[in-house]
Amino acid sequence: MAEEVPFEVDILGGSPLWKGQEEALAKALSAAATAQGVGGTVSLLLGDDETIAGLNKEFRGKDGPTNVLSFPPGEQSEPGFLGDIALAAETIVREAESQGKRFENHAAHLVVHGFLHLLGFDHMNEADAEAMEARERAILASIGIEDPYLEAG
Repeated sequence: MAEEVPFEVDILGGSPLWKGQEEALAKALSAAATAQGVGGTVSLLLGDDETIAGLNKEFRGKDGPTNVLSFPPGEQSEPGFLGDIALAAETIVREAESQGKRFENHAAHLVVHGFLHLLGFDHMNEADAEAMEARERAILASIGIEDPYLEAG
């Protein structure tokens, strides 16, 4: 029987908007790891728009912040390292407000979304998007968060 690899989240703080959110985000990531049957370590940067805009420009060649960035591990990474996820606080606050969602739930959705990207999920075509969204819905439901793709009413 294979030995189970534990799951760990290394959190790097940045914006004060993330204060008190660390535990909920680690819980969402842990639920995603459990659902996908993976162990290892993820590095989570709780950044602000300025920091994420810099990463977005450097690594994707795009101006401005985005809500979440995922960086799979490089060839020189330690065994068991699954990758880096970076979240932009102000962008996520704006999106949550405009979509009528709680900040905590929207951030949990985005960290799960970013984690699935680390595992190779993508949404470049409709079939892949549907598969990824189904995984997100199931993972979020397992921690009591409603379907993030429902329109706010």
